[in-house]
Amino acid sequence: MKLNRRLKSHGELHAGSLNDILFILLFFFLIVSTLANPNIVKVNNPSGKKDTKAKQNIVISIDKNQQLYLGQQLININQIDTILKAEVLKQRVFTDTPSVVVNADTSSYYGEVFRVMQSAKKAGAKVVAIVK
Repeated sequence: MKLNRRLKSHGELHAGSLNDILFILLFFFLIVSTLANPNIVKVNNPSGKKDTKAKQNIVISIDKNQQLYLGQQLININQIDTILKAEVLKQRVFTDTPSVVVNADTSSYYGEVFRVMQSAKKAGAKVVAIVK
């Protein structure tokens, strides 16, 4: 009687190219995450329950030292009315109702935020306050 062992084949998984694909994806997401929005001044935002998305035509930031920024440019608080009016007029070429996004620090004064919102409303823009 002849008893031969049958050779069992073992399934193999070739994972050599998987490392390359994961490495490329890691670099892609790393590069994309750094391109998020470089024109934002870092501030601590208060937290809220709703997520408001708006097209950010004009971004006004108020930091913890009560300084105002248009994009990344420091502006004088006394000139906010004229600066916002000029920016809204520039943006009206591209859109009917430009939006002014107020990005305020948690330690900024409510009066300053309200003043910026009133100035934007007077200039004829839609006002959105970022609450995070």
